Amino acid sequence: MKRYKVVLLSGDGIGPEISEISINILKRLSQKYDFDIEIKEKYFGGIAYEKHNDPAPKETLDQCKASDAVLLACVGDVKYDNLPRELRPESGLLKLRAALNLFANIRPVKIRKSLLDSSSLKKEVIENVDLIVVRELIGGIYFGQPRGQITNTKVKKGFNTMVYDSKEIERITEVAIKIAKNRSKKICSVDKSNVLEVSQLWRDTVSEVALKENDLTLSNMYVDNAAMQLVKEPSQFDVILTSNLFGDILSDLAAMITGSIGMLPSASLSSSGPGVFEPVHGSAPDIAGKNIANPIAMALSTSMMLKIGLNEIEAADDIEIAIDNVLSKGYRTSDLDNGNCKVLSCSEIGEKIIQEI
Repeated sequence: MKRYKVVLLSGDGIGPEISEISINILKRLSQKYDFDIEIKEKYFGGIAYEKHNDPAPKETLDQCKASDAVLLACVGDVKYDNLPRELRPESGLLKLRAALNLFANIRPVKIRKSLLDSSSLKKEVIENVDLIVVRELIGGIYFGQPRGQITNTKVKKGFNTMVYDSKEIERITEVAIKIAKNRSKKICSVDKSNVLEVSQLWRDTVSEVALKENDLTLSNMYVDNAAMQLVKEPSQFDVILTSNLFGDILSDLAAMITGSIGMLPSASLSSSGPGVFEPVHGSAPDIAGKNIANPIAMALSTSMMLKIGLNEIEAADDIEIAIDNVLSKGYRTSDLDNGNCKVLSCSEIGEKIIQEI
């Protein structure tokens, strides 16, 4: 029997609610496909700050490094916003990414036919959307130094440094190429090279790497135009390759094409070692504890973990099929309510998915 070690970081807000469903899904699948998953739940995010005065405790990071995969729900709450930046839950995310060297963030955006009417965009605009955002995750302006605030002057100033070296750009480009080769062999690299020197290096380096691939089509687009095109004609994209800051913004924008940010999973990967699999959405503290959160993005992240992190392809596909079956029968959480469906609670949707499996 295959055995896997998974660290679960349920985090804050709705995290524990949606995590419980994924735990039950994994238990069901491990029975069905005869593998064993040892799930260790560790404090991370705001709850870790409250318990250990650190959003990413060393013990949690050590357990993640020793695992086969990490399943992360969500972190954050407005009540932590006044903490020093290094103690905020979001800083824990940056520490986790750096500790595991998670340089590649993969965010698939796929339209589920049963949800065509849930998007704020017209059906004919989104019906053929099936794209992947490949975002560089541990470089750029979120990690660049120097950074800080200058307060000992008449006018206060804040500053951050957006910086990439060519090696960082090369390795994320190679990830995008590998993905594109298994799809439509088409990459759109997004930057702001008309005004940013770092983006000019990005464009030049991506072009150099991509030109070595004869069967690949590479296009370039400024980030402001890419945002507009994602709303205007999202089906033109297949693989979007971009930097940390731009990928953060564009992937959330792309998420809403599907009708709800509660529908999208992601994977954060390194060259070797465990990946982190998490939904794109936040912790939604305003609805935490009400049992109305959408658990599907977390379930789909669990599917990505099984497929990419553990190579349990059949079990991963089972989750996707089960979710599609549940949605096709008209069951929804409130965020997907179109007036013509049966609205269920978070736990009830979870039970429906498990029944389908």
